[in-house]
Amino acid sequence: MIRKLRSGEYRLYSRKTDPKTGKRRNLGTFKSRAKAEAHERAVQYFKHH
Repeated sequence: MIRKLRSGEYRLYSRKTDPKTGKRRNLGTFKSRAKAEAHERAVQYFKHH
């Protein structure tokens, strides 16, 4: 899940909420949406391998 920040950067959040905090886990901040999307694909790949 990618959200645009006020600073213009994009942050990747986990799809599920963290049970400990009740919020989504931050999985990295990226300068461009394309970079964030590429990283999201990588995360999904490693999650299932």
